[in-house]
Amino acid sequence: MRKKIISTFALILSLSICTGLCNKIVNADTIKENTIAQVQNTKSKPQSKQSHSQMQQTKPLVTTSLNIVNNPEKFLNKKVKIQATFDKFSTLGLDYDKAMRSSENYIGILIQRDDVIDHNIPLSEMKLFMSKELAEKHIDLDTGDKIEITAKEFSTALNDPWLDIETLTVIKKAKPQSNKK
Repeated sequence: MRKKIISTFALILSLSICTGLCNKIVNADTIKENTIAQVQNTKSKPQSKQSHSQMQQTKPLVTTSLNIVNNPEKFLNKKVKIQATFDKFSTLGLDYDKAMRSSENYIGILIQRDDVIDHNIPLSEMKLFMSKELAEKHIDLDTGDKIEITAKEFSTALNDPWLDIETLTVIKKAKPQSNKK
């Protein structure tokens, strides 16, 4: 039994590493395409009164959670938009002094890994935080709900991405809402 557990763990670890390497290759092309599109859009439009950095702040980069995890330094101080599967609320990473988000004011969430489809494995490398006020609006989130998050990466402590959630939208509920009487 012990050998079976160890071999299963080794298989999961090797699949995760292999998938991560494949995602780096695929996501590098996606980042390049997004960057080229942004440069072309900037060149074709007349400059407004906002600076270029202010415009980038208002329009999030559409990417994937694994892309951010694999390249945390590329997204530092940038606003991103990702679609993910909600896993659970968590206190993971709260009150860590090198990327401080106080447990008095924030709650963390975990999302599921995009690269594993036959198990529910949280993407614990990505630290996602939302204010408790925002969390109270989404208290009915269930494991498996499809969500869209707009967030800003504020730290790469421990070589992990640490993000503040600005908006969270439920795209599809995992369990249909029943009529409560």
